Amino acid sequence: MGKGGQSVQSSSRSDIKTTKDGHWVSPYNPLDPKAPALPSKGEIKAVIPKECFERSYFHSMYFVARDTALAAGCVYIAHQTLSTDVPADLASVDALKWFLGWNTYAFWMGCILTGHWVLAHECGHGAFSPSQTFNDFWGFIMHQALLVPYFAWQYTHAKHHRRTNNTMDGESHVPNSKDEMGLKNGVERHGGYAAIHEAIGDGPFAMLQIFAHLAIGWPLYLMGLASTGRLGNDGKPLDGAVIDHYRPWSKMFPSKLRFKIALSTIGVIASWVGLYFAAQEYGALPVTLWYMGPLVWNQAWLVLYTWLQHNDPSVPQYGPDEWTWVKGALSTIDRPYGIFDFFHHKIGSTHVAHHLFHEMPFYKADVATAAIKAYLEPKGLYNYDPTPWYMAMWRVAKTCHYIDDLEGIQYYKSLEDIPLSKDLKKD
Repeated sequence: MGKGGQSVQSSSRSDIKTTKDGHWVSPYNPLDPKAPALPSKGEIKAVIPKECFERSYFHSMYFVARDTALAAGCVYIAHQTLSTDVPADLASVDALKWFLGWNTYAFWMGCILTGHWVLAHECGHGAFSPSQTFNDFWGFIMHQALLVPYFAWQYTHAKHHRRTNNTMDGESHVPNSKDEMGLKNGVERHGGYAAIHEAIGDGPFAMLQIFAHLAIGWPLYLMGLASTGRLGNDGKPLDGAVIDHYRPWSKMFPSKLRFKIALSTIGVIASWVGLYFAAQEYGALPVTLWYMGPLVWNQAWLVLYTWLQHNDPSVPQYGPDEWTWVKGALSTIDRPYGIFDFFHHKIGSTHVAHHLFHEMPFYKADVATAAIKAYLEPKGLYNYDPTPWYMAMWRVAKTCHYIDDLEGIQYYKSLEDIPLSKDLKKD
């Protein structure tokens, strides 16, 4: 699993295991004969204070107001300090300030809007308030404003929770097999990503992975062109069928959801039409600067969270013959995100609790996480990687490329460990 191997040693902290290169390692290895028995969902829930499951209209709407105020403040500062007019001299200091200014706005506005995205995600889970009608009303508004087909993604994200780390029926960031990566007999590169990796090298391939995930991964996923599961809603293999989030008749959805899927798609189209008319009225550049730039960062953040919270070379992926719901949920990883926890409602640092109990409101997740950690960590079943998120991203991009098979217990492997074609020819 990567050049560092998986030999494990204790770190300076007794509760964290690392490789010889100092990389975090999940404490749970289902292949170990001494692996602990997994508790049931009910046993885990019993250790969490009951008040953690209490949902509040007021509390949730406070965060909608807070995040909206932050967004308004960001827009106000940008409006007061930046111009949408391109400087006449692109080689001037003013042009550099203009470029840096708008990119700074895009980053922080995208960061703030990810808070709205998380709140809409809470709505989809039913964790926003006791009323699902209320949840769907606000979730639809917040997600559609970010070009997310609310009801379609609500369904597929629920499947992601139902089938976490399932190699066949999982949803989003489902691992590629060695054949899909372009490997023949496990060591011969005959095309695909394996050939690309050989052509450009380790570092550039990791950079390509990051770009593919964060820059274009989200729209490709919504279009059904990347990261989806291998089975349709009927449980049958897709056999090359595209399962997108827009067509009501997509094999991704049961027929009973067709009206809701159509409503989501109409909402996305309406948003794009609004952007078109805004561009006609104010120009394409202002719309790009004010809206599209932040949207790119927003999409990058949401993909980053899903990518990092479930992937690591030491975290197992399960074939249908080995998978259980508890195994999948406990394969989730909590990570530290520093200041971004404030903006993103701790979605990355309390993700284990979220996957165990998605109906729990996010503002109670830190209390629940403390209880879950106290219960699971002594058993060697709690995943917390203290690695800074940007370093973890680089490691995952370099080591989590494919799995050997779709059956059994699998671990991610790296193309960096596959011999180059020229070296095989020498042998």
